[in-house]
Formats: sequence, C-alpha cells, structure tokens
Amino acid sequence: QVQLVESGGGLVQAGGSLRLSCAASGRTFSSMGWFRQAPGKEREFVAGSRWSGKTTVYADAVKGQFTISRDNAKNTVSLQMNNLKPEDTALYYCAADLVRFGTTTLSYDYWGQGTQVTVSS
Repeated sequence: QVQLVESGGGLVQAGGSLRLSCAASGRTFSSMGWFRQAPGKEREFVAGSRWSGKTTVYADAVKGQFTISRDNAKNTVSLQMNNLKPEDTALYYCAADLVRFGTTTLSYDYWGQGTQVTVSS
C-alpha cells in the first residue's frame, strides 16, 4: 500500500527556516514534489524532483528560497525552506508519481495528508 507521510511543519517567525520531510512507502517513485494550499486558494506547485535528484524544478515564488532534495535509499523527499515569509503560510503536501514529472496536480497520483506551515510576521 502506497503511503506518503509528511512531517516538519510548524509555527515560525518571518525570516526563519523549516525543513519538511516526506517518507514514502510501498513504491519507489519516479518523481516526488511539494505543493501548498493556503486558505481560500487553489493548491499550487512548490518544487519537484526526479528520481535522480539531479533534475529539479521550482515555482518562481520560491526559487532561491526553498531547496528540494531526495534520499532514495530512505525513499524520502525533503524541502528546506529558508527566509520564510507570512505569504508562505499554507498546508504543504507531498506528492509522488511512478512515471510523470510536472508542475501541476495532474502530474502526481499519490498525495500525503499535508503538514501545516505558519509564518508569523
């Protein structure tokens, strides 16, 4: 059974850092990524990585601020978030797919339950 479990969310002051982790079980995924959804907004792409970890893509809003990384031995993907801003406040979801790689929700078949990130000003 495929399962994605996120961890690492929390409350942080603006300018602080958090590291999100997602542990996958059940399959080895070709691509893994992160999305976020703020209240009243649609879920949006944040970052994605192919299996090798050498191919990554970021949303323009987080380039230079967030870093995605994979540990295939542990079947995990992490998101290092630095210099956090109040507008980064959202529920962050881990996503994975066996074949596809992209920047839309349609590119991922498997989803975690989400971890809340709240950035205070």
